Amino acid sequence: MAVNLLNYDGKSLVDFCTEIGEKPFRARQLLRWIHQFGIADFDLMSDLAKGLREKLAEQAVIELPSIMSDYAAADGTRKWLLSVGAGNGIETVFIPENSRGTLCISSQVGCALACTFCSTGKQGFNRNLTVAEIIGQLWLANKMLETFGDDAISQTKRAVTNVVMMGMGEPLANFENVVTALDLMLDDHAYGLSRRRVTLSTSGLVPAIDRLRERCPVALAVSLHAPNDMLRDQLVPINKKYPIKELLAACQRYLSVAPRDFITFEYVMLDDVNDSVAHARELVKLVQGIPCKFNLIPFNSFSDSGYKRSSAEAIRVFRDVLMHAGLIATVRKTRGDDIAAACGQLAGQVKDKTHRLTRLKIETVQ
Repeated sequence: MAVNLLNYDGKSLVDFCTEIGEKPFRARQLLRWIHQFGIADFDLMSDLAKGLREKLAEQAVIELPSIMSDYAAADGTRKWLLSVGAGNGIETVFIPENSRGTLCISSQVGCALACTFCSTGKQGFNRNLTVAEIIGQLWLANKMLETFGDDAISQTKRAVTNVVMMGMGEPLANFENVVTALDLMLDDHAYGLSRRRVTLSTSGLVPAIDRLRERCPVALAVSLHAPNDMLRDQLVPINKKYPIKELLAACQRYLSVAPRDFITFEYVMLDDVNDSVAHARELVKLVQGIPCKFNLIPFNSFSDSGYKRSSAEAIRVFRDVLMHAGLIATVRKTRGDDIAAACGQLAGQVKDKTHRLTRLKIETVQ
C-alpha cells in the first residue's frame, strides 16, 4: 500500500528513503519539492533520478484533503471547508493583515472538550486529524494563495507568515500528529517558520503542555475564559480535571523554554457571565508573577449558543482594569464573521457525534 509522504517529517523521510534504498539527502530534496515548492507530482521533481521517481510513483503518494468550499469575507478573510473523508469536513481560515498573514489550522474533526461557548464543541467529536491532514491545510493555503514558487525570491513572498493552532479541536489531544506537523512548519527545508510565528492554543491539558515544552516549544496561548475554578468548570469542562492552579503552574514551567517571554491568555467576553469589573480584578490577582498578555475576544454568536457578546463598553472597562494593573490587554478584532470564520464559530461537518467524550484518546503522559 502506498504511503502518504505528507505524513512524514524530515526524520521519517530519511527512514523512508533508506527503506527504498536511497541516500538520506534525498529526504531533503523531497521536503523542498513537497513543502517549499508545493509539488505533488513526482514526475515534476526534476532533480530526482528517473529511477527514484518511478519508485516513488509505485510506493508513495502526496495526498491532500480536498476543498469542498471556499469562502471569502468582505474583510479579505478566506475560509476553506476541507473534506477528510467519511462525510467529515474541517475548516481552515486565512486572515490577511498589512504586515502578516495568519492561517488558523484545525487539529481534529470536532472536539470532545465541549467548551460551552464554542461552536466546534457543539458539533461533537469524530477523530484526530493525521499529520497529512494538518500540514495539508498549510500546503493548500499556500497553493490557493498562489505563493508557492521554485526560487528563493518567491519564498520571501509567502502569504502565510504565521500559523495558529486555533481551529477545530484541541491540539494537545492529538499530540504526536500535531507535533510532527509543527516540526514540518519549523523545518528550514519545508516551511521554515520561526517558533515565534507558530502559536498553539490549548484549553489546558497540563501533562501535554509539559510534553510540548520538552518536544517542540512554540508560542503558547491558553484558553482561560474565567478567573476562578467555579466559573471555569462551567465554561471549560476540562478544568475539572486540570484546575487553574495546576494550569498556571504548567504555564510557569513552559516559560523557561518558550520562544516568547510571555504566555497569552485568551478570554472570551460573555455578557453578564465573566465580564464584570470584579472578574477583571480577580484575574489581576490570579496571574500575579506570570509574564503574560490577555487577548480579550468578543463572543461570536452561533445558533443555540445561549450566550451574548459583552457590550463594547463592558469590554473597554474590563480591558482598562487589566491595563491599569500593569498587564498587557488587547481586544481581538473580529474577522470573517460574515462567513462564520471568526473565533469560536468554526464547525465544519462532523459525523458520528455520539460518544463524544469516550471516543477521544488523549495522548498525554498521566
